[in-house]
Amino acid sequence: MTTTITEKTPIIFDRKTLSDSDLLNLYKAMLKPRMIEEKMLILLRQGKISKWFSGIGQEAIAVGVTSVLQKEEYILPMHRNLGVFTTREIPLYRLFSQWQGKANGFTNGRDRSFHFGTQEFNIVGMISHLGPQFGLADGIALGNLLKDNKQVCAVFTGDGGTSEGDIHEALNVASVWSLPVLFCIENNGYGLSTPVSEQFNCEHLADRGKGYGMEAHIIDGNNILEVYTKVQALVEDMRENPRPILLEFKTFRMRGHEEASGTKYVPQDLIDAWALKDPIENFKTFLETEGLLNEAINNTFKEEFKNEINEHLKRAFDEEAITVDLSNELDDVFQPFEYKHVKEGGVSKNIRLVDAVSEGLKQCMERHDDLVIMGQDVAEYGGVFKITDGFVEAFGKDRVRNTPICESAIVSAAYGLSVNGIKSVMEMQFADFVSSGFNPIVNLLAKSHYRWGQNADVVVRMPCGAGVGAGPFHSQTNEAWFTTVPGLKVVYPAFPADAKGLLATSIEDPNPIIFFEHKALYRSIYQDVPTDYYTLPLGKASVLKEGTDISIITFGAGVHWALETLEKNPNISADLIDLRTLVPLDKEAIFSSVKKTGKAIILQEDNEFGAFGSDLSALIMENCFEALDGPVKRVSSLETPIPFLPALEQQYLAKERFEDILKELIAY
Repeated sequence: MTTTITEKTPIIFDRKTLSDSDLLNLYKAMLKPRMIEEKMLILLRQGKISKWFSGIGQEAIAVGVTSVLQKEEYILPMHRNLGVFTTREIPLYRLFSQWQGKANGFTNGRDRSFHFGTQEFNIVGMISHLGPQFGLADGIALGNLLKDNKQVCAVFTGDGGTSEGDIHEALNVASVWSLPVLFCIENNGYGLSTPVSEQFNCEHLADRGKGYGMEAHIIDGNNILEVYTKVQALVEDMRENPRPILLEFKTFRMRGHEEASGTKYVPQDLIDAWALKDPIENFKTFLETEGLLNEAINNTFKEEFKNEINEHLKRAFDEEAITVDLSNELDDVFQPFEYKHVKEGGVSKNIRLVDAVSEGLKQCMERHDDLVIMGQDVAEYGGVFKITDGFVEAFGKDRVRNTPICESAIVSAAYGLSVNGIKSVMEMQFADFVSSGFNPIVNLLAKSHYRWGQNADVVVRMPCGAGVGAGPFHSQTNEAWFTTVPGLKVVYPAFPADAKGLLATSIEDPNPIIFFEHKALYRSIYQDVPTDYYTLPLGKASVLKEGTDISIITFGAGVHWALETLEKNPNISADLIDLRTLVPLDKEAIFSSVKKTGKAIILQEDNEFGAFGSDLSALIMENCFEALDGPVKRVSSLETPIPFLPALEQQYLAKERFEDILKELIAY
């Protein structure tokens, strides 16, 4: 080991056992992204690119961490981590094409800059919401543990991102589950324009590791040798002794958050002080003192990179613009899924809806031997509705995982499992609690395949609905929050047999699915259900009754309210359509029925304004207007939160008003 201190640099470099070629390779690995950035700044001023987030001054972190990881180990970078992409040896023309929105990039023009991932290079790009990256890394690392592949996962964020709740949730989950994640915080002094003194009140962000029971270290982020050697030692140990480690890299952002924002809010003396700690200039000086670098060699490196950059820029600039194709845009929202019907066997038994869900889920666990179930109290306790009772004994705690109360991190982790090739089912203890996990559902799961071709093979189970005296926080049926988000499928069965078959298909489907299960139906609705594994197609409604007077369109508990009403009024001749799935929607069944009967009434448990029934009404008006003999009616619950007291809850629900409005519309 040799330690060299030079008066020409404020950084102390310790080469330890690194060879001369190792040192030169690290220097070249930092020089390349720096030269690309300098070129990008010129192109930005020329108006040839639209936006740039500079990582100048932070190259040592991205390069050092990436150089330590094996190429098959996932890394999740942020805006200022160009060195991750170049160290992973992504061809430059593909990066340049990405930044110009061309086809040789990674998102087909659907996203920009570093908002992309690539399975080819085991990189998962960022989203602007920042925090879910940490939970995503948890999921990838969990997949590594389940595969026992001795791999780690590294994820980046800045000092600003550490204030987000998702970050705290993910750190806690990683610690509780001993996940091999390297959490890399680039503390560069500012979150956009907000200095760290206004972001957190601890001396070091690494100090937070103690609160999570997590090993943490502070590293000089401008010292490539310190980054490389310390991270290398940690990662090698993590592969054999899986655990999360929190790293705070002390560095500085030499340019604005993005170029348009500038740096006027930064004191000049601070910029000047950090300029003296430039990671590339200091390392260059060190290599010169070691006799490994001189002006001629350095110019050779620069000329090599300059030629590569210009050659690849020309290729990207010469590439034709993407041809706008409507079918491509629509087809890429979901990963293609070829439904394969598995016919039910001849043996059935009369069971409740809750039993059908449990039985279906268990058979899916048997069919997919790496399927993971996650949720609060789902393990030994069996879930609050006992749907997973006995699952730990059958499948073990690796696959049936109790989670802390952190919906957002677990949704993100489920997405990370999908990135790592593993299916998962996450149980929201109550559908109401999904608001705490809304961000990753709508910004990770829903947009993933459209953005960069990565499916999100996740089913989120949603025990929902009123009628059980659970009050405002445990009774919502919030399907409309998700039917408006492209990229999500929404399933809502009303019968045990449908629930079992649709759940099986939902788990087979590689796309994100929100699966609603009505709590009031769990133990009140019985049906003969096939005992074997079987599937039912998504997007196919069930016509429960046929008639000529009116079309009743409903789902969930509304199906049973409608059946009760028709039983009380045998003189009403109605088509009764149970939608079963809201996305995809069986428009053909709806339109065919309405054109036959001439009247349509939509029954839903949700409040009226802005709910799913509003879209149904609009679709019917737009497509069946000439066949209508009366207005399309919506029957919904009151425009209030859901009350607890049984009498108030009964008054709240749409069930109480349905019969009268149905008769009025028939008489119209």
